[in-house]
Amino acid sequence: MKYGKITEGKFIDRPNRFIAHVEIDGKAETVHVKNTGRCRELLFPGAAVRLEISDNPARKTQYDLVAVYKESIGWINIDSQAPNKVVKEWLEKQNYDVIRPEYTYGNSRIDFYMEKGEQKYLLEVKGCTLEIDGIGYFPDAPTERGVKHLRELAKAAEAGYTCMVAFVIQMQGITEVRPYTVMQPEFGVAWQQAVDTGVQMLFLSCHVDRDGLCIIG
Repeated sequence: MKYGKITEGKFIDRPNRFIAHVEIDGKAETVHVKNTGRCRELLFPGAAVRLEISDNPARKTQYDLVAVYKESIGWINIDSQAPNKVVKEWLEKQNYDVIRPEYTYGNSRIDFYMEKGEQKYLLEVKGCTLEIDGIGYFPDAPTERGVKHLRELAKAAEAGYTCMVAFVIQMQGITEVRPYTVMQPEFGVAWQQAVDTGVQMLFLSCHVDRDGLCIIG
């Protein structure tokens, strides 16, 4: 997955979850944040950030904030749209006969439905940007939607589907993701129930480029 033109700046503040103020070339600019999560451990005054420059003159903001630098890890992609894009690219290399995004199952919309021969697959994608002591964690904010997806996949696994949750680790050097029960104990319970019914947890390590993101392997 590649971005268009990228520039760099310094984070100033974040008035709300949709916008931030960033210093670019010595000037404070209002930018769009492509992640509605908290990212409090990443976005603090003075942090180096990367931004995609929009080529749409009708937009209110010229820039999208897509990555931030963390001293202990390096660059972390925080674009919440990136995980689905890179997983789609990755799936296209996995020899599936059918790949269908945005598939409705039960009362949920699952990110991908696949087929390989007679076997049917369901895959939900989650982006991981939270790192603590070399381990990735999810979620970084309460997610009722995430809990719902885990429970729906557990039902699908019992019905004969091969079900997976792909955690796209949007930083380098991290190979494992655990449920962040400090943030949401219910997610940890749903995670274990899903695993107990056969749902597979995939930890997809990534390479973070200046202008993109790709799954390793």
